[in-house]
Amino acid sequence: MAHVPQIKIPATYMRGGTSKGVFFRLQDLPEAAQVPGAARDALLMRVIGSPDPYAKQIDGMGGATSSTSKTVIVARSSKPDHDVDYLFGQVSIDQAFVDWSGNCGNLSAAVGPFAISGGLVDASRVPQDGVATVRIWQANIGKTIIAHVPMTGGAVQETGDFELDGVTFPAAEVQLEFLDPAAEEDGAGGAMFPTGHLVDDLEVPGIGTLKVTMINAGIPTIFVNAEAIGYTGTELQDAINGNPEALAKFETIRAYGAVRMGLIKHIDEAATRQHTPKVAYVAKPAAYTASSGKAVAAGDVDLLVRALSMGKLHHAMMGTAAVAIGTAAAIPGTLVNLAAGGGARDAVRFGHPSGTLRVGAAASQADGEWIVTKAIMSRSARVLMEGWVRVPGDAF
Repeated sequence: MAHVPQIKIPATYMRGGTSKGVFFRLQDLPEAAQVPGAARDALLMRVIGSPDPYAKQIDGMGGATSSTSKTVIVARSSKPDHDVDYLFGQVSIDQAFVDWSGNCGNLSAAVGPFAISGGLVDASRVPQDGVATVRIWQANIGKTIIAHVPMTGGAVQETGDFELDGVTFPAAEVQLEFLDPAAEEDGAGGAMFPTGHLVDDLEVPGIGTLKVTMINAGIPTIFVNAEAIGYTGTELQDAINGNPEALAKFETIRAYGAVRMGLIKHIDEAATRQHTPKVAYVAKPAAYTASSGKAVAAGDVDLLVRALSMGKLHHAMMGTAAVAIGTAAAIPGTLVNLAAGGGARDAVRFGHPSGTLRVGAAASQADGEWIVTKAIMSRSARVLMEGWVRVPGDAF
């Protein structure tokens, strides 16, 4: 019996924010995978180790969590005034699909450094020392991200003293600007509030009618008050992820919210669209102990937020959800804004399971519509390993 040998593909394993993923230059992918389609999806699933009925991804680069089952493809940009195009693929752990419906805000922090190191940014735009400004076209949602990447001696600076809750070691700060973050989602018409309301009554069979804020900013997100679903906002991962009934409740809310937002036509479609929308719950400030053992005082934060990604409570906060939080907080009357005390604000610091995070956003109203020109936050990124990733030659 003939056995097909493995092939090797240039790749870089990177941490960006509180996520990890396998990064590729588009030009380095096998020809069949350089275009969207079944071959590309099959290749990325095999790289990550999915679908895995054991949900461990032992035979791939994935780490068996939503934060580590990620892939990124970067190419020189085809868009005017942009340096690179960035495409994000969220690989399902136990099912055979790659979700292309949204961005990863955490890995966005690693795109600029990867692009510079990979020779995808014009050398004339990269200083020897100082800060390189990388203009990124986020291809999943059709938005611009500006990454400010520190440079030292002609190379991307990765070490530094910037600390990010949810990441063990300090690193260099990468500031991100998400321009016009209202997400262009299919069926949602690009509206920041797809229903036209800051707060809606969402009827969820078996749970009741919930007050929700549904927003397209950074990533489509459904916000609900913690107390309305029996929580305090101080929960850590085990309190939710160890409770199948709780997970089923959140998935039901997410499915019905997705239909209401116009992202899907029937709740059954939610199962194959795990990456979006996100569902999160908010609460007024309260003291709690973060997963690292760090004490978070009520006075340290403006509100508490817990968010689910790919069906599980996130260990910290998704970067795109942080954009949604910052945007919603800047708009008086949303559940996020009310949990933070209400009124006008251009920045918010919220508590998540791993600690706290600050995100800024400037909101204004024009012709009755809310507009947010950009959301700003800082993350960090570094290369963990680079070289080649190997997959069986018949895997795609």
